[in-house]
Amino acid sequence: MNYKVRSIHADEWPRAKALRLAALQDPVAHLAFLETYEAAVSHPDSFWQERAAGSAEGASGAQQIIAEGPDGEWVGTLTVLIEEAGTTDWAGFPVERKQGHLVGVFVQPEHRGIGLTEVLFDAGLEWAWAHGAERVRLIVHEDNGRAQRLYRKVGFEPTGVTVPLPQTPGETELEFAIEPE
Repeated sequence: MNYKVRSIHADEWPRAKALRLAALQDPVAHLAFLETYEAAVSHPDSFWQERAAGSAEGASGAQQIIAEGPDGEWVGTLTVLIEEAGTTDWAGFPVERKQGHLVGVFVQPEHRGIGLTEVLFDAGLEWAWAHGAERVRLIVHEDNGRAQRLYRKVGFEPTGVTVPLPQTPGETELEFAIEPE
């Protein structure tokens, strides 16, 4: 596998934006992301610049990791957010201990099935453990079986926590988590 996996740099925000917009056009984006393409494309450049700076190499609260193909094209990504104990997460649940939260997982379709996602997960977990996370979690739509199989493959297990989706009543997401070995 001739891919480079690394954290983004703040000045690479146009590439981070392009990859996010590509992810939001994926056929299962409605199950994988809480944001629509239409909403994302309307954000000003300042939004993308701040987002990249807050998750670039050297940032402590988040890290966006990308997979760069042999030709330099960005073909995959995930972001790790650090959630501090004693705070409340995006869904209103209390955070009981310092944890990583994996979001924005995406690999271009033509690069799937070669182990690239697993390498991205390894890099994300390594970053989270190095920043003191006591566990790492992710949230996955109940109907996204493909993603659930991948998450189990890389060591995540369902915790039993469910998150209702207010924008789509009757649908829920499931929490999966992993702890350091």
